This record gives sequence, structure tokens and C-alpha cells, in this order.
Amino acid sequence: MTLRFGTDGMRGDARTELTPPIVEMLARAGAEVLGCDGLAIARDTRESGETLSAAIKIGVAMAGGHSVDLGVVPTPAAALWCAENEVAGAVVSASHNPWYDNGIKFFAPGGLKLGDDVQSEIQRRFDLHLSGPTPERPGDVRSLDRHSEAVSRHSKHVVDSLEGRSLDGMRLVVDTANGAATTVAPGVFRELGADVAVIHASPDGRNINDRCGSTHPDDLQREVVRAGAHAGIAFDGDADRLIAVGPDGSLVDGDRIIAMCALDRHSRGRLTGDAVVITVMTNLGFRRSMSNAGIEVVETGVGDRNVLEALDRRGLSLGGEQSGHVIFRDISTTGDGLLTAVQLLDVVNRSDNDLASLAERSMTRLPQVLVNVSTGERRPDIGHLLEPLAAPYVESLGERGRVLVRASGTEPLVRVMVEAETDEEATSVATELADKITADLF
Repeated sequence: MTLRFGTDGMRGDARTELTPPIVEMLARAGAEVLGCDGLAIARDTRESGETLSAAIKIGVAMAGGHSVDLGVVPTPAAALWCAENEVAGAVVSASHNPWYDNGIKFFAPGGLKLGDDVQSEIQRRFDLHLSGPTPERPGDVRSLDRHSEAVSRHSKHVVDSLEGRSLDGMRLVVDTANGAATTVAPGVFRELGADVAVIHASPDGRNINDRCGSTHPDDLQREVVRAGAHAGIAFDGDADRLIAVGPDGSLVDGDRIIAMCALDRHSRGRLTGDAVVITVMTNLGFRRSMSNAGIEVVETGVGDRNVLEALDRRGLSLGGEQSGHVIFRDISTTGDGLLTAVQLLDVVNRSDNDLASLAERSMTRLPQVLVNVSTGERRPDIGHLLEPLAAPYVESLGERGRVLVRASGTEPLVRVMVEAETDEEATSVATELADKITADLF
């Protein structure tokens, strides 16, 4: 089966699907569409990352160009490089997925995610290359090493975002998920004056996201409480998102991070358009909080690419996802976990409250239950089949809650999300609807 683009690039098992010959053809297609003069390549710490990066270099050379190797750096560091140098980029990462998966996501010149039309053209050429004759392998594969420069540029960009302020006096625990954040995050926090303890920062190629990071924050929660830290920060494998932890060990997800930053910017007259962009997964409590504060909520489909498009369409400055992808559009072209962490900690440092209290005051979260239904293979085209099944539950909850059913863009799953006034009702509705979807469709 030919690999297809999902909501954030193309992913697959690097042992069987996303192999070097496949990546060569994908990189060739991407370079032909986006430009192949100095295309930037970055990766996270997965075992397959170096091999697939080498395959991208070959693909770029097939397109007649050359590449710049940024090495192991966060995805937003690659986006920043593309923005500052007006070149295209390719990041080898499968984000929060396990080590044996990998993926390729592209940036257009200027550091922006691709629009649907550009992505479709890359997919078309990729399919043609796969079905066509095997090209002659290039004899000259030119690639410049710019790892240290990419790290220093990204670090400076994040530090400068505080406009001279610091994090002096803050005690932090940082979980780098054995991923790309290991190269940048601890140094930035320390440069800003924080006292930093780091966990899960010894990547071996296979321990990325393994019981650590933003999807498995248990160790971080325990360590924050044990150390008496002011906050904990957990990144995912490529460090474009984060989850925070309060001093009491409580989790602070993307909804509350965005709420705190939106309310702070609104109070200082720095929230452009007095509006914030979110996705359909954002908790109903967020919407109520923003309405009470006089902040407009703009809703998009799932995916930080959709958030970015809405921000640019309206000329807004802040948006993101519950998962911890947050975009400060006046500072960055994409979601940046480290930048978000620094912005969030700055809000806390300027307030009279700790992170947990500030998060709790920012919004009242309605109970939200998410149930995944396995589809066997990725089925992004079945939305029209799901809506009629969900309709009776939407009607029964009314304004007391929400029901959202969607096919995952990256995994073979249907996601059933239910919000209600109580955990019991949300769980009951989500379980019943998930069972119905399984029985009727799979």
C-alpha cells in the first residue's frame, strides 16, 4: 500500500514501510515541488533517523539540489531555519509515536506547514516516482553540517521572546522524552536563570517517548513533587508540543496553557484581535472561560496546520491544541514546545499564583472522556458514516456537553470524545457510542 500524507506529514513503521528507498522518492518529490537549493534536514533521536536523513539527501540530489543537515534538533528549530533562510525543510520524526515508527514532514520556504494543494502535488509526484523506472543514483550528494548553528539560533530566538525578562528563582524539572529537546531545552531554561533538573535525557535510539515525555508524564509528576519544584515541563519526541505539571503534581494540558496565555495577553492588550484559535477537541470549559473574558474563539479541525491557517487568515497571534501544540504566531511559524514553555513560565513568574492555581483559575474543565475504536487500517474518509451514529447522543446531551467523533489522521483509529457535566455521564455516552461504532462499522 502506498503511504499517504496524514494530518502531520507521512508516517509509517521504519522497519517495513517508511524505508530508505521510499524516503528517497518522497524527498525527491518534495524537493521538486518546494525547492532543492539548500533544503534543510532535521531529525529526532530515533534509531532510523540518521539513515532516513541520508535518504532525504539522496532524494534532494536526485532533484538536482543540495541539502543542509541540521542534525538532531526540535522540529521548530528546523522551521526557524527555513524561515530565516527562505528554504524548504524536511523533518524526520514521528512525534509522540514509538521508536520503530518514523515520519517525514515538510516545511515550505519561510518555515510554514504545507497547504493541501502543495501536499497533494508532492503526493502525486511521489506516486509517479514509485511507479516509474528506478533513477540513476547521484554521484555527488552535497550536504552541509549546520547543527550547532541551528541549536544556537533556536535558543536565542526563544530567549529573546521574553524581551529581557528572566525565569530567575524558578525551580524546574524538565522531561525531554529522550528526544530532540535534549539538544536545546535544558540550556535555554538555565540561560534564563532557572534552576533545572532534567529527566529522560539519555536517548539511545529506542527509548524516545518510552514511558516518558508529554504522553507519559507520571515520572515528571512524581519528581516535581519530590523536588519541591515550581513546575515541570514534558516535551514530545520532536519537541513541538508540551504538557506542564504544577507544583502539586497536577497536569496542565494545552487547553489550560492556551487559556492562561490568552488571558494574560488580553489583560496586557497583546492578544491580537482579542481572539484565539482552537480545535474541535478543545474543552467546552475553555470556550466558556474565553466568552466570560470577552475573547472570541475561532474553531478549526484537528491539527496544528489547521490552527496556523486560521491564525494567518484572521491575522491572529495565539492558537493551539489540547495536546500541547501551541502557536505564538507573532513569534513563530509553527508550534514550539520550548517557546511555549518559556511563555507559560513567564506568565506564572509575573503573577501572584503558582502554576496549578493559575491553571485552575483560567478555566473550569468539563469532564472529558476519549475512547479509541480500532479500525484495522487508517480510514480518514469515513466521517460521513460516523455522523449519523453520533447524532442521537449529540441531541440527548444538548447544551450540557459535546460529542465529537472523527477518524484519526495519523493512526488506524476512530476517536470518540464526549464532554458532559459528570464523569459518569461522559464515560457512559462515550462507551456506548464506541460500542455502536464497532458493531455497525467494524
